This record gives sequence, structure tokens and C-alpha cells, in this order.
Amino acid sequence: MSEKILGTHLERRAIVYPRQSTLKQLHEHRESTTRQYGLRDRAVQLGWPAARVEVIDEDLGQSGASAEWRRGFQRLAEDVAHGRVGAIFALDVSRLARSSADWHRLLELCGLADVVIAEEQAVYNPRDYNDRLLLGLKGTMSEAEQYWMRLRLEGGRLSKARRGEMPFCPPAGYEWDKALSRFRLDPDERVQRAVRLVFERFRLDGSAYGVARYFAQAGLLMPARDLPSRALRWAPARPTLVQSILHNPIYAGAYVFGRNEERMGLVDGRLRQRRRRKLPRESWKSVLLDQHPAYISWEEFMANEKRLDENRTNRPSADVRGAPREGRGLLQGLVLCGRCGRRMSTRYPGCSDRAQYQCRANFTMPKATCWTVAAQGIDRAVEELFLAAVQPPEVELALAVAREAERQGEEINRQWKLRLDRIRYEAQLAERRYKAIDPDNRVVARTLEREWEEKLRELEDAAQEQHEVRRREKVELTDADRERILRLARDLPAVWKAETTTQAERKNLLRMLIREVTLSPVEVPRKMTRVQVWWQTGAVSELSVPRHDQHRGRVTADEVVAAVEELVATGQGDEAIVAELNRRRLPRELRRPWDIPAVQRIRYNHGLYRPSPRARRAPDRRPDGLYSIHGVSQELGVLRGTVKYWVAMGLLVPAVGGGTGHPWYFRLDDETRQRLSIAKAKRFGGDTTLQAGPGGETTPPPRVADLPDSRALVADKG
Repeated sequence: MSEKILGTHLERRAIVYPRQSTLKQLHEHRESTTRQYGLRDRAVQLGWPAARVEVIDEDLGQSGASAEWRRGFQRLAEDVAHGRVGAIFALDVSRLARSSADWHRLLELCGLADVVIAEEQAVYNPRDYNDRLLLGLKGTMSEAEQYWMRLRLEGGRLSKARRGEMPFCPPAGYEWDKALSRFRLDPDERVQRAVRLVFERFRLDGSAYGVARYFAQAGLLMPARDLPSRALRWAPARPTLVQSILHNPIYAGAYVFGRNEERMGLVDGRLRQRRRRKLPRESWKSVLLDQHPAYISWEEFMANEKRLDENRTNRPSADVRGAPREGRGLLQGLVLCGRCGRRMSTRYPGCSDRAQYQCRANFTMPKATCWTVAAQGIDRAVEELFLAAVQPPEVELALAVAREAERQGEEINRQWKLRLDRIRYEAQLAERRYKAIDPDNRVVARTLEREWEEKLRELEDAAQEQHEVRRREKVELTDADRERILRLARDLPAVWKAETTTQAERKNLLRMLIREVTLSPVEVPRKMTRVQVWWQTGAVSELSVPRHDQHRGRVTADEVVAAVEELVATGQGDEAIVAELNRRRLPRELRRPWDIPAVQRIRYNHGLYRPSPRARRAPDRRPDGLYSIHGVSQELGVLRGTVKYWVAMGLLVPAVGGGTGHPWYFRLDDETRQRLSIAKAKRFGGDTTLQAGPGGETTPPPRVADLPDSRALVADKG
């Protein structure tokens, strides 16, 4: 027995602590594990009874880099601190800890609690300064040894990766060829076609959400690689899955190693392993182009990266376009400020669907606004300019659209055929397994029979789902569908204004021909917005759009009012007027179709009433000289609503009448005429017809908040 082991040590327990760093080492390096368990016999030889020797092997397969995840080491330190341990047996210091912090903390506890540390060849007492110095040096060397081992291993991996021969889990669509030490295309045709369809749809839709939406609508699944098992599985399309394919440079034929890194860090004051962090492209460890067959070119991959980066919405600046979205702002992402040159953002104040283009001089300060303009009038003007400028060759375009529709339908059919072939093969395989078993072995036969039935049911469900998708999405075109496509291809405005055309599709059409749109405010001689359209060809078109304030944003277009007046004059009913306005495709706010309530509002706001055959209208002027509301309206040239407003504000006092069935009559003496003339001049209550300016423009009435007090207006007669 060693002279350093005293009776006080033998009265307490001896702990044997075996540890291997990984499960692979535990499986392959069995001799080391056997030697560590053999320390139990050494403890008995040194004087401990076998009943007092305890083995703590909970940390087998755990790294010694930290004590955070080693429950066995934590229990050992707790027993040492409570004086329940007399000796710790380990093969060497590195088995106890690879971290100087953990090792010196344990060493301090052993010194205070008088616990000896025994290796395979020697025994140390931490209370002895020389032994403690030697143990401290061994702990430092153990930590450095881990760094050196990791450095050698990482150097070997990096050297192999720089030659493009370091294997790692291939993405969906590829397999690792061990003979050639490079990636090769997945031999499964269904996988290849699905991956190619992802890149094809991204060229058309321009966003990962658009690609995922297309797969979901067509009922198609996407291939994905399960990292733990490296097995290929089919999953529903998700934007994150689409992005993982679009961001992966392997699909461009490049061997790339070291795109991510893992680091240890503190989380809530405890050591935790962080999630993997993506490195910038210039920090990748190895990039070798044209190393294996590619789905896309490297140039297209870089263009996709730029497009995906521009689609992000969580950036503090507006220097990028962004992906076309379903908002009402037609020029979203295209508008530049004519004052400062910054890109204007599209916003929807409150719960309204009405869009505004806003330029914020400083995006870190939301209230630092350069200027804001309503989007409706500008969108309508640019839309008309776009439709007038686009005159594609009718025959060629119609045939190209029909061919593209048929090609996309054939691609969906091909994906479904490959999926059904795979399920059919699995069903046939289950059938062969069932028929190959001895029918008297009912335990196995029942299981195989159940698997065969499940595959047949899966095949039936997939066929039913394909039929539903073909019916809903018009995968197969009929002669009537082809004729309709050819007809619509010759009429781009009809396609543009169709209810089935989404705002994102309209924005994509605009971006094909328009590069940027610059908006500049003009204040004199009247409020206008100067619109400069920069086409992709380099040409510039310029136009001006009247700029209204927020109270004039919903003013009905003059052409609509004129059409309603014309139809009312001819005796048309509201239903006929609605049908005619929709037939003429006259503009309405938010691109909604016309309905009866909307037509009635126009008639009431502009005094387009239909006299009822049973109604009796009061005369404009009675024999005694009193005027009715209609009479005052005609006499002073204002709207009847303005007359009612004057009455409510006390500017015009009824002389006779009031109440149900008793119309108002007013006396228009000189004083009253002068007062009402002042109110009309100051536009207190609005005008009947808007006053035309020098250039023929009209100006809107003032806001209610800007109107003067009625008593002050009455007092001001000069």
C-alpha cells in the first residue's frame, strides 16, 4: 500500500471514473475501457474493501472538454465536496477533465477534503505541494493535447477538402461516389426532376414562397436528406426547404467545404453549444468549381443568391427591390424618390388596403419622412402607359403561351407518374414478400399482409389525389382551354384586369419591362406628381399625375361620373348601370367590380336623383318669395348638401317649416345673400361644381378641421 494512503482515506469510498470521448471510441477501443475498469482491482490492492469501491461510468461516450454535460463528473465532485470520497482512480488526468478550469476546481476540492488521486502507476496527494504542482502541469498538458489532436485532425480534413475529396452528407439530388471521390447525380429520375423543377419555378416566381406555393397547389412533394441517417425522404414543400436548395452551391457543380462553423458559448450563464453559424462566402474553407455535374450554372447560382438577398424584409434599409408581393401597391420595390434618390417603401396605413409610397430620409427613425404620396393615381397612370407600350406579336406570343402551359402541365404529370411508379413498385415488392412466406407461418404472414394492404391503400390515395389536382389545376388542357389561352394571349389588357391575375403576377409583368419609377412632388402651379418611368431598354417616359390629399383619395373618376349621368338621363336602372360600368371596365378603387351601393353613392353625391311618381317636390319659390332648399341651391349655385350644411351651422335660418312632411322655406334678403356669398367664397361647406383654375384644373374643398368658426364667418361680412 502507498504511504500516501492513510486510514482516513480507507474509511471513505474509492471512486473509479472511466471515460471515453465518443461512442465510436467506446466501440472500437475496447482495451482502453477494459484497463479503466481494471482500476477497481487496483483500489482493492491498495486497501479498500470491494464493497467500498464504486464505479461511476455515466460519462462513457462523453467528451471531457467541459463538465457541463457530464453528469457523472458532477456527481463525483459533489461527493468529494461532502467528504464521502477518499480516493479517485482514473487511467490518467485526461480521463477526468480536458479543461483546466474543471480540473483545477476538482483539484482544489480534493485538497480541501483530503482526497488522493490514483493513476495506473502512481498515487498523488493534492495537499502535497509537489504532487499538486505535478497534477496541475498534467492537467494543462491534457488540455493542450486536446487542442493539438483537434488541430491535426482538422488539418487532415482541410487538406482533403482542398482537393475536393472530403466526403460529407450529400444534398437531395446527389450521391457521393467513393470510387471517384466526388458527387454524382442521384440515379432516381423523380429526385432529379423535382430538383430541376425547383430552379425552374424560381426563375418564374422569383421567391422561395412562390416555389413552395406552386408545389403545394400541384400536390407535389420535395426530396430532402435526413442528416442523422443520410436517408432520402419526401416531404411537403416548405419555404425553408426551398431556400436550402437555392442557397446550396453544390447544385451549381461546385465542391464547397466549410460553409458553417460551430462555437461554444454561454447561454443563461451556462456553457452551451451554439447553433451552427453560416460563414460569408469569402470565409469558406474550400471552393472548387466544376467538380461534378450541375443542375444550374455558377452564374445563375450567384444571381439567385442576389435575388434571395433582395427578397429579405428584415433589413434596415430600402435599397433593394424585394420580391413582388400581393399588396395593392403596383410599383412596390420600383419607386425611387425624386428628391433624395432613395428607394421609397410601400405602406398601408391602418387597416386600409389603400397603398402609399413613402420616402423616409433615415430608416432608423420611422418618423423622419421625406414625403408620402397616394399610390392609386400613380399606379393607374403607369398601368395605362405599360399596357399602351406592350404590343407583342400576337401569333408568336399566343403559341408560346400555349406551349408553356402544356409544358408545365406535362411536368406536373411526369412528377405524379414517377411518384405513382415508386408506390406501385413498393406495393409489388410487398406482394412478393407476402407470397414468398410460408402461409402456415401466420405470425409473419399477418405482418406482411398488413404491409401489402397499406401500400395498396397508399397507391389508391395517391391516384385519387392526382385526379383531384388535375381537375383543380387544369393540368391537362382541352381544346377549349387552348382556344381560350390563344384568345387571351392576343388581349393583354384582358389578362391584366382578370380577377384570376394576382397582384404579384402583375408586378412581375411590370418588372419585365420597367426598371425603375421616379416620383417627384410638384407644388406649383398646382399639386402634381412628376412620374418618370425608366424602361429596361434605357428609354424614359415622363408624365404628371394630380396629387390629392388624404380626403380626396377616394374621389370618383370624372369619366365614371359622366357615364353615370349619361345612363341616368336615359332612364337606366341601377342594375343596368352596374352592368354597363363593369362592361366598360371603368376604374374603381381597390380594383373591385362595380355594385349597386357604389352606383347609388355616386348618384346621391352628385344629385342624380330619380323622381318618384308618388313623390311631390316642393316648389323652388313660393308666391310669398320664400325659397325651398332646391330654390336656394339653384339661386346661389351650390349643392343641396351645402345648403343643409349651412342650416346645421346656423348660417341659414328657416323662416317656415321643419319636421316630417313640412319642408323648409328660407327668406333670402340682402343680408342673408351677403352672408351666404361670403360662405360660398370661403368654400364653407363646399361647392356644387369645383372651381376651375387657370390651367383648367379643379381644386378640392377644404378639410373640416381647417374651416373657420361659423360665428366668426357671420361676423366677417366685409
